[in-house]
Amino acid sequence: MIEELLSYDTELFLFLNNLGSEPWDLLWQIITNKFTFIPLYAILLYLVFKNYGGKGTLFVLLCAVLMITATDQFSYFCKHYFQRPRPCQEESLQGIMRFVVERCGRYGFFSGHAISSMATAVFMGFLLKPKYYYAPFLLLLWAFFVGYSRIYVGVHYPLDVLVGMIFGGLFGWVFYRLQGILQRRFVK
Repeated sequence: MIEELLSYDTELFLFLNNLGSEPWDLLWQIITNKFTFIPLYAILLYLVFKNYGGKGTLFVLLCAVLMITATDQFSYFCKHYFQRPRPCQEESLQGIMRFVVERCGRYGFFSGHAISSMATAVFMGFLLKPKYYYAPFLLLLWAFFVGYSRIYVGVHYPLDVLVGMIFGGLFGWVFYRLQGILQRRFVK
């Protein structure tokens, strides 16, 4: 059953990856770059400060740093536990897939980009929804694009991204709840 699931995953990867074309490659390389969204993070931080004040923002920042560290370490642990090679490392896929970035890590299950972007989207979406109704939807759309970019550039299978997003949503919700507990206990 697992082999059949992985076979479908590979077929879906090849379909989605090969939808790409050279004119779009630069856009997806920009989207997949972890430094591209620093301005977005600055805007989110400003909105948090505007709505939670200085002390509240410190608790949000503390939880965000802990969340990103936790998602990063959890993803790293799972990659080395499962040791599923990335598609760009599979010799059988060379020549039939598109690889449009310079580097390809060793293991890919599951996507660190997907877990961290989805955790951020859920965490910040819950925080900002009371004042900015559309923020959660826009952030989830952003996380989806980041996840898809990993398939487009050829470094993750769809299951890598999907599982990363599921865990990211869970981490985002847990750390949102933690932040709420800290806010109620220490801020007022």
